[in-house]
Amino acid sequence: MSYTALYRKFRPDNFDDVKGQDHIVTTLTNQIKANRIGHAYLFCGTRGTGKTTVAKILAKAVNCQHPVNGSPCNECEMCKAIQAGTSMNVIEIDAASNNGVDNIREIREEVAYRPTEGNYKVYIIDEVHMLSTGAFNALLKTLEEPPSYVIFILATTEAHKIPITILSRCQRYDFHRISIDTIADRLSELLKIEGVEAEEKAVRYVAKAGDGSMRDALSLLDQCIAFYLGQTLTYDKVLDVLGAVDTEVFSQLLRKVLKGDVTGAVRTLEELIVGGRELGQFVGDFTWYMRNLLLVKTSENPEEAIDVSSENMKLLREESEMVDVETLMRYIRIFSDLSNQIRYSTQKRVLVEIALIKLCRPAMETSLDSVLDRVRVLEQRMEERPVQQVIVQQGTIQNPDTSGGAETAEPPKPQKAAPEDLQKIVASWKAIVGQTTGVFKQMLQKAIPKYNGETGEPVLYVEFQDFLGKAYVDNPEAKQELMDIIAAQTGKTVNIEMLVAKEHHLANLAQVTVDQAIRDNIHMDVVIEEEPGNID
Repeated sequence: MSYTALYRKFRPDNFDDVKGQDHIVTTLTNQIKANRIGHAYLFCGTRGTGKTTVAKILAKAVNCQHPVNGSPCNECEMCKAIQAGTSMNVIEIDAASNNGVDNIREIREEVAYRPTEGNYKVYIIDEVHMLSTGAFNALLKTLEEPPSYVIFILATTEAHKIPITILSRCQRYDFHRISIDTIADRLSELLKIEGVEAEEKAVRYVAKAGDGSMRDALSLLDQCIAFYLGQTLTYDKVLDVLGAVDTEVFSQLLRKVLKGDVTGAVRTLEELIVGGRELGQFVGDFTWYMRNLLLVKTSENPEEAIDVSSENMKLLREESEMVDVETLMRYIRIFSDLSNQIRYSTQKRVLVEIALIKLCRPAMETSLDSVLDRVRVLEQRMEERPVQQVIVQQGTIQNPDTSGGAETAEPPKPQKAAPEDLQKIVASWKAIVGQTTGVFKQMLQKAIPKYNGETGEPVLYVEFQDFLGKAYVDNPEAKQELMDIIAAQTGKTVNIEMLVAKEHHLANLAQVTVDQAIRDNIHMDVVIEEEPGNID
């Protein structure tokens, strides 16, 4: 006897076996028990969610001689005939290949004849959105006032393509994507029946790969079982069959990218390719992994939005602390663009390698999020070395007698150097700004902290570069918020004045040199000078 695919072998034959569509099952069984059966139904939803299956069960239930709680008994002659596909009462039509006016005219002629046995003639029209405009018009009258013994069940994955005149004549039921838990439970149940041992982690990955479709999940499971026939189905074996990548590899790859290790990232990709991993699957899964990290960083209750185990959630929380939101958004943007390009490309590997290099080298891009990533890279390098070595330039300003002739080689400086308190504040400026929120934070990220170069007074002037910053110039609450954050971050209390560039008349304002050092080195590696006298 020929082999039957799992999704056909275990197709539900009663409403109790239908998983993940309780809202539809309950409504239909109540209608059957109360004998309030409609004349036209429209089943909508993505592939593999049970539309055709429920339609066949409904066709059996309305013709069943001994229904049980609204479900067919599957024992009477009518149920057996419909199940075997030999009943003249249930007519299945594929609208994709029978979409003309003549096909619908045949239906209109057939409905004039009563069923020879059973209660109802049921027409199941699959992919009904494929009907032509003329065919829809031909169906209208029959659909609106069919004989009492005729039921139409229309099924479609694209309800928006169906004319409103048809929609208004049907009871519409939307089939939801089936949850990973529901699919995993069903797969585990069927594996026991088949006598196949499988790891829970492997089953859940197959369920996730099904993307809300029970049929897709069963087809993938069938493929995995066939490849490792007679063996225990492990997580690694499932990854091998589906060409997928373990999340641990994503974690390792992210760490290499954050370090700017192009060679390490490309080597990891090489290992995946040699291992037979499918690059399109890799791009999609890595994007999904970064999406999970982003949700962990931004959501108050990520457990509700991310379907992972508590162990994996713990790992995601740890890794989310390694990267900021702007960097993750940039990574996701690059890989989302890549997923569109790679679909029809003949050089998939080259495209993926270029994308990884872009992640590691933000200087290759000119967008705002790439600039923020370049600042992150520079700050990381500064943190890895003593702060006084990076800002030695300002030391020559503070102590002119110890700098020798170095000062004469520099451009003219303000009469008085910035007070030490302001230098410490500006050294922590990014951390201070990061604790603010909303539009105020965005304005501060572009603002330039300055001081009075003539008087050298310990007043921090925050110069907004955008006219939108005008809203905060006379805002005492914003001013107090910034003062409180500075006090908590640096232990310094400082007077603050907020200004908008080109709209104030203070000619003696000068930029604190710590921030100048960051901008000078934004396009290149930080050069560390061992001796102050070597600075030029």
